[in-house]
Amino acid sequence: MTTEQYLNDSYLTIGEAQILEIGQNQVILDQTIFYPTGGGQEHDLGVMVQNNREYEVVKVKREQGRIVHYLSSTEGLQKGPVHLQIDWERRYGLMRHHSLLHVLAAVVQRKFGALCTGNQIYPDRARIDFTQLRELSEEETAEIVAETNEEINRNHPITTRWITREEADHAPSLIKTVVNLLPPSVTTVRLVAIGDIDEQACGGTHVKETSEIGHFAITKIKSKGQDSRRLEVVAMPISGG
Repeated sequence: MTTEQYLNDSYLTIGEAQILEIGQNQVILDQTIFYPTGGGQEHDLGVMVQNNREYEVVKVKREQGRIVHYLSSTEGLQKGPVHLQIDWERRYGLMRHHSLLHVLAAVVQRKFGALCTGNQIYPDRARIDFTQLRELSEEETAEIVAETNEEINRNHPITTRWITREEADHAPSLIKTVVNLLPPSVTTVRLVAIGDIDEQACGGTHVKETSEIGHFAITKIKSKGQDSRRLEVVAMPISGG
């Protein structure tokens, strides 16, 4: 099983690993800093370096319980030590937008009692779906934006911890749909907390504090059925960052 180093440190940009298996443009590592597509978050990109030769990482997926790294080519690659380097600009954009969705979900749930039912996170934007959320007025939309930006500016720390599956099943504050989707083989659950305003099961990468998200805006709201809405959002580039 590949050790997922990003779960404990989302800011790792370089690392070392051992190549355990090589397939057709695919490799399995003993440990990785590359995030595989999952939980609505896109995979990382970057390179592997062996014997002064770079191999482009074009996709990372979880397949049959294993993390598979897809390369542009594996010609000349050998089992053994390899250097890893992710595209940090892409990763940081994903981290900022993932953390933004957690803050936004907390605000919308607090104001309207709506629950997140899905999301999609890109380096430069994101979207989030809510159930039990009726059509919003312009004033209500403006309030969501203002309150979310206010929470972001409070610079809440973003922390992680692990609990048992049984504890997660009985935690009243967690979104049970997320926990219930985990396969039975998962016996521990990673929680991501945004200060004291939110804590949810999540396996994604996040910034350390909400000020890193920057100012956010809602770019579009779509109806996804009765009492279901999709909010498309963007975290503005941070000046000097």
